[in-house]
Amino acid sequence: MADESTEPTEPVQQLLATLDAMEGPDIHELPPVQARELRAGFFDQQESITAVGGVEDRTIQGPDGDIPVRIYTPSGDGPHPLIAFFHGGGFVLGTLDSHDAPCRVIANEAEAVVVSVDYRLAPEHPFPAAVEDCYAATEWVAEHADELDGDPDRLAVAGDSAGGNLAAAVSLAARDRDGPAIAHQHLVYPVTDHREHTGAYPSREENATGYFLTADSMAYFDRHYVPSWADRPNPYLSPIAADSHADLPSATVYTCGFDPLRDEGIEYADTLDEAGVEVEHRHYERLIHGIMNMVVDPIDVPGGHELLADVAVDLRDALHPPQSTA
Repeated sequence: MADESTEPTEPVQQLLATLDAMEGPDIHELPPVQARELRAGFFDQQESITAVGGVEDRTIQGPDGDIPVRIYTPSGDGPHPLIAFFHGGGFVLGTLDSHDAPCRVIANEAEAVVVSVDYRLAPEHPFPAAVEDCYAATEWVAEHADELDGDPDRLAVAGDSAGGNLAAAVSLAARDRDGPAIAHQHLVYPVTDHREHTGAYPSREENATGYFLTADSMAYFDRHYVPSWADRPNPYLSPIAADSHADLPSATVYTCGFDPLRDEGIEYADTLDEAGVEVEHRHYERLIHGIMNMVVDPIDVPGGHELLADVAVDLRDALHPPQSTA
């Protein structure tokens, strides 16, 4: 009998089998507009089952026009910690609706105001548009802390996949530009390296097919988001390529065993640690990329609830430090 630890969990295997049996084109075979419509069928139509203290949709000023945001406020008296949240989707897909369920859980369990950012997407708006939108939104959150009933000294950035990349980039940019004082960065299976790196990360080959995020879909996202080879070593595109990672906010990095991005996430956590950044790395050997978002019908997987619960609790612990008894 095969060692079950070398396979995804049974619910994940069932999900993958269901997806594999579905007829129709894959994401990477479609133009971006149609790919967004296909993805919306899985994620954007989720029914919100988690109540929060308050939810508000509004727009804020960005570097090139308005940026839609959704603000989740927990119950209870503030000021609350603040979290600027950036959704995943390969820089091409994703909406405020696609990550509504995770943001509600995080707002409640982390007892924090979550500002989810609907940044501009590629290919209509390639790099660095998403980075600049997310940086501007983080500035806005810090500057409007009082209005949000938030505490600007407890500001975190967080995101999954492409959103994890953006959270890392915003953390670098805030340091480099003497920008908002970010207390913590929360990176869920982030992409950290857009450079040419054939063979550098074995997980990209080991998990190239069969585990939701594929090599073909990553190449699809990459060619839409990255306009020029000259951009690839830019640390706001490839955070791992920064000349220095010193003086960055503390970090929590999450990786999954059956994820093409596993190894670069692990390497980024190690890089932060070597630079003297306080970092915690959580690894889920039998889970897949995207699992945090698979928590509401029609895609509801127990492993997603496990990882999301850890994300929320870890944010709570990072942003609600123990009170001194001195």
